[in-house]
Amino acid sequence: MSEYEALSELGIATVRKERAGRYSIKPGSKVGSVTYGDIQINVRPKITELNRLLFFVGYCSNPAIWREEFVHLDQAPGLYPAVAESFSRLASRAIEGGLLQGYQARSDSLALVRGRVQFREQVMRNYGLPLPIAVEYDDFTTDIVENQIILLATLRLLSIPDIGTEARQQLSRLRWLLDEITMLPNRSRAPECHLDRVNARYHDLLRLSEVVLDNSSFDQRNGSLAVSGFMFDMWRIYEDFVTGAIGMAMRQFGGHPKTQFEGPLDKASRIKFRPDLVCFDDNDVPIAVVDAKYKAASRKGFPEADLYQMLVYCAVLKLSEGHLVYAKGNEPARIHEIRNCGITIHCHALDLSLPPNQLLTEIDSLAAAILHK
Repeated sequence: MSEYEALSELGIATVRKERAGRYSIKPGSKVGSVTYGDIQINVRPKITELNRLLFFVGYCSNPAIWREEFVHLDQAPGLYPAVAESFSRLASRAIEGGLLQGYQARSDSLALVRGRVQFREQVMRNYGLPLPIAVEYDDFTTDIVENQIILLATLRLLSIPDIGTEARQQLSRLRWLLDEITMLPNRSRAPECHLDRVNARYHDLLRLSEVVLDNSSFDQRNGSLAVSGFMFDMWRIYEDFVTGAIGMAMRQFGGHPKTQFEGPLDKASRIKFRPDLVCFDDNDVPIAVVDAKYKAASRKGFPEADLYQMLVYCAVLKLSEGHLVYAKGNEPARIHEIRNCGITIHCHALDLSLPPNQLLTEIDSLAAAILHK
């Protein structure tokens, strides 16, 4: 019963009780792996490989590193090993010259003056006694937020089974290197960290750490039952990847894409509309609108509601063409010429089963076609 309750609360699948001791499980909108108690459930996407999700998640953050990282992910037998192996490789590169250091503000009571004397604290806490002296100073240390985030992600991965012996050894070594780093109280979310020139060698590792801690992981307890795993909303990953990748491709052809562009739908600006991607020319005039839809596996084909939605986008943006980009399923690409308004809606089908380089080439060709280049 505890397994039934835990799986029902997670939302990765719909659980229905058939009869005493027997349950039926139907996948929902999420994909990933869940371990609870002695049971592990893997929910795989219909139209791509499970470990390819990392490529979709990370590509738009840094195309160069994720093209390279994905080459090795084919060897990983599942999502857990793929995450752990990729994290271990990025960590080895990031800290091969030693842990990143930075200045951290410290408050302390010392026998000597260091930094700035906190006179108010000296009077209130030490009652005016000369020693110890309440001071605040900047300490040049490895105990900074970047290393704290990496420590959290390392511990999170080490708590997951089936990550492989080699990856576990590398993660254990990383945990030892981070032994003097402060453990943050909340182990399920990554704290804010500003990416800049100083921590440039950590950028890719920090992005993957955020995926592990924020976007796709959980570690909770349902009564006495421990639950851990990775879960992704496949539709969200697909839409973010497609709009981000098409936007990057459009820049090659002189376009100025804006994702999640928001504008007023009516004259009074009471209603907003927000297509996934709008591309502008050099004069800030809209020249293309794109919406990504992860729905192409339906036997009924492309939903008509998507056409109505795109028709509104085109009308408001004063465009004669709109583009819907679906994950390739049971429906071929189509073109709909809308009556009496001069608007044409193109329904494209993107094959997610292609190898990354071929998929990105297809996206480049799609961006060129959308911009008539």
